[in-house]
Amino acid sequence: MKLNISFPSKKLIEVDDELKFCMFNEKQMATEAAADALGEEWKGCVVQISGGNDKQGFPMKQGVLTHSRVHVLLSKGHSCYRPRRTGERKHTSVPDAFWMLMRLRSSDLWMVFEKQEEKAEEDHRISQAR
Repeated sequence: MKLNISFPSKKLIEVDDELKFCMFNEKQMATEAAADALGEEWKGCVVQISGGNDKQGFPMKQGVLTHSRVHVLLSKGHSCYRPRRTGERKHTSVPDAFWMLMRLRSSDLWMVFEKQEEKAEEDHRISQAR
């Protein structure tokens, strides 16, 4: 599995060990998770899950609340689809993000670096001292 973390620069991490990935089990898109198990470099960091692809290459879409892949009608402004003509709509297969993470069916996972916990605690102490 590949983890694509958007830091000030992108980092692509290959995770072969399922124990490292178990911290992302039962997490939905747009939730924060601790990245401690990814290695020493990520100790104390918090990342937000922003998307991913399943094993067949279908992108995750937030808000699909089923346990399998569904066909949804997408138009301009939706994620996972770019119309080629004005007013064009298309039925597209989209997997549910929650079930895909829970069952480890995803091949890529996109995340955004949120903060480091130590720095956040230090900032909180400084603001309380004022």
